[in-house]
Amino acid sequence: MPFEWIAAVRFLREGRMQSLLIIVGVGVGVAVIVFMSALLSGLQANLIKRTLSSQAHITLLPPEEIARPQQATDTTALRLQKQAQRLRAIDQWQTLRDRLETWPEIAAVSPVASGPAFAVRGEANKAITVVGIEPERYNRVISLAERLTAGQLRVGAGEAVIGIDLAKDLGAEVGDKLRLSAADGRSDTLTITGLFDLGNKGVNARNVYVGLRTAQSLLDLVGGVSSIDLALHDLDLAEQLARRIAGETGLTADSWIKTNAQFVTALTSQRVSSNVIRFFIALSVAFGIASVLVVSVIQRGKEIGILRAMGATQAQMRRIFLLQGGIVGFFGSLLGSALAWSFLMLWQLLARNPDGTPMFVIGVEPGLVALAAGGASLVGILSALLPARRAAQLDPVVAIRG
Repeated sequence: MPFEWIAAVRFLREGRMQSLLIIVGVGVGVAVIVFMSALLSGLQANLIKRTLSSQAHITLLPPEEIARPQQATDTTALRLQKQAQRLRAIDQWQTLRDRLETWPEIAAVSPVASGPAFAVRGEANKAITVVGIEPERYNRVISLAERLTAGQLRVGAGEAVIGIDLAKDLGAEVGDKLRLSAADGRSDTLTITGLFDLGNKGVNARNVYVGLRTAQSLLDLVGGVSSIDLALHDLDLAEQLARRIAGETGLTADSWIKTNAQFVTALTSQRVSSNVIRFFIALSVAFGIASVLVVSVIQRGKEIGILRAMGATQAQMRRIFLLQGGIVGFFGSLLGSALAWSFLMLWQLLARNPDGTPMFVIGVEPGLVALAAGGASLVGILSALLPARRAAQLDPVVAIRG
């Protein structure tokens, strides 16, 4: 073993209690950082999952109709009248669908024909949104089949799947008949084949899923679709990819980041505040290690002087104290990771929903533990720079005399 390692370990062993206390202090700091990081990641992943449970990552819509100028008169100036937006189909949507499916960033593409209508059952009458889908494609964008509470996801001819809140409002169950009426008088009577719960009361009370052809016929979109829903491999690329698609196709591309701007801002603020807290925890750990090593330099002045008199160089003395800082940081990080794992297991046992299921899934990623270990070791080494420099600059004669 090199001389520096022997001296560093011996200095730590001679002050066992002091070394143990600082290792525990580092461990507690690392535990808080790892616990906060894992908890925040799990919480944000759960919030995003709930937010996107009924929403595509990117939705493509026909471009807005441009306002047309009104003719000016002798007494009035030329003015623009805003064009009323009506339900329109996306031009050549099949070609666009096939093209988008070849993009590596896109995980799934689902054409949708949706529009307003009324759901009528007996005396009950509710305004709803008809959503025409191809189940196989749509399930890859929004996991509708996994959110069924009753029945099956069958949306063939004459079949529909509705939300649990709409079913409650209409007094309907699986197997009951439901009549859908569009604004232009078109109507169709469908059989309810399933009930869903997407975790969003508005969606549960509004959306009625039918087959794509059924929606096209009811909404007078024969052969067309009103939107195309996309699922991405990387959610963070949604806004960037939406701009790219809009620029290349001329369509309106709304990403989940744009449509949930306040939610994304809240997540960003949460990340920033968490990073600030973690920074100050790391700073306090660094000052703790530095203070202990400074005291160690003072306490071991004679030993340092003897080592210098025996031929130890200034560089070797610096390395001895830098190694002490690194060792303290490394073992503190291992203790902290074990504490963090214990805290997370305890959290999952105590924090549960009324039905007994965990509030959200939390996992300690190996990469996070490795990063914490490396970061704590680096903080330990950096914290030891000042004590190491002080030890290296001690005059051997003055140090031995005391």
